[in-house]
Amino acid sequence: MSEKKLNQIKKAGFVLRPDSPDILPLYKEIKSKFEERWIEVLLDHQSAEMVGLEGVEFDEMCHAVDLLVSLGGDGTLLSVVRRSYGHDKPVLGINAGNLGFLADIPIDCVDAMIDRLLLGDYRIDDRMMIEGYIESGNEKKDFYAFNDVVITRPTVSHMVKLDAFINEDWFNTYRGDGLIISTPTGSTAYNLSLGGPIVYPLSKVFIMTPVAPHSLTQRPIVVPHDFTIKLSSPEVLIVMIDGQDNYKLKPGERLVIKGAAMSAKLLHKKEHSYFRVLREKLLWGDV
Repeated sequence: MSEKKLNQIKKAGFVLRPDSPDILPLYKEIKSKFEERWIEVLLDHQSAEMVGLEGVEFDEMCHAVDLLVSLGGDGTLLSVVRRSYGHDKPVLGINAGNLGFLADIPIDCVDAMIDRLLLGDYRIDDRMMIEGYIESGNEKKDFYAFNDVVITRPTVSHMVKLDAFINEDWFNTYRGDGLIISTPTGSTAYNLSLGGPIVYPLSKVFIMTPVAPHSLTQRPIVVPHDFTIKLSSPEVLIVMIDGQDNYKLKPGERLVIKGAAMSAKLLHKKEHSYFRVLREKLLWGDV
């Protein structure tokens, strides 16, 4: 976690949960709470179109504001973090969804959280991100991921064959339904459901977890973030980025994954405890 604080909090940029025009009354309520404290609110253009208001183009908004606010669930926050990569703006996640692993500020705590922000009573967590690209000859398709990159088969009738190299050394040939390469933040997502390890989110490692491997000896492995992972296949595979964007990996192409130069920055209460989140969300300790 970082001891850094924002120099000022005068403008906040909002992104709303997509395909949810019914979120408008909640947005107006929270917007007024910011404005009561003399914080100007800008609204992302796509969100504004959804609810019938005027908005600002996303990159322009990121440039203008001091922090970004995700109003929705974890998927909304994932999208905000990925889209804002390079702007180095912290993201506050207000939970208007269900799980709330990442967007962890409940609606009824918004007032108190804004006051905390203005008093400097908060913390900024630096979370590792993935920088990747699909290499085809001299062309590259770049992407960033916050949770995970999933390589899988295009149809259920085929088994994936995936050659994996770490720092140019051949490491493994995965055969099965696919492979997940997760950040520590994403370790509690798809990785967890497949039996992969939970990794403390401020760590800097990759978790490579096979999906239904043909060989039962293949197990998840944790790899340092400054290693480069390269993957190729003799068949067409699907590459899913945070469950939101899809690419094709074709024969002769390579998928290259490494730790991103910049981290995601999440705003939390100062006393935020990841272990408390695990207990509450995963019902650990319940009898």
